[in-house]
Amino acid sequence: MIVRKELSKVPSQDSVDAVDARLLLALSRAPRATISALAAETGLSRNTVQSRVSRLEERGVLGSFERRVDPRALGYPLRALMTVQVTQSLLGPVAAELRAIPEVLEVAGISGPADLFVQVVARDTDDLYRIAGQVLAIPGVERTDTALVMRDLVDHRLTPLLERRAYP
Repeated sequence: MIVRKELSKVPSQDSVDAVDARLLLALSRAPRATISALAAETGLSRNTVQSRVSRLEERGVLGSFERRVDPRALGYPLRALMTVQVTQSLLGPVAAELRAIPEVLEVAGISGPADLFVQVVARDTDDLYRIAGQVLAIPGVERTDTALVMRDLVDHRLTPLLERRAYP
């Protein structure tokens, strides 16, 4: 039931047309761009840009403008990916407990043998051991598996998808 509710927030494939995709590309290149600057770059009128950006925000297509901060700059050079198996009836409370752990960067519900995919950061291996213990101590957590991130090979990106939509 939780998965179905979350999936209902996902915009349909047709919700972003080529013009929207060009606006999103412009915003990805210059996240602080004004509506006027976006209009100049895309060749659209200011009113069209304002209307489309507002619609993208309202529909949840355009999320937060939060800048990504490298956790290493905050003293967390170690990153790990955990899979977590949980008692299904306690999935909501487990997610709430994970949200309360500052070192947990994101949690995704997944299919397969594990239920959750959790990205965490730590100061060192002892700190990671402490965090893993916190996760295991959450009522409803049955098992975890942890893998250290050795190197990022492809950073999070959307530009290729936006380009495909913008210039079919």
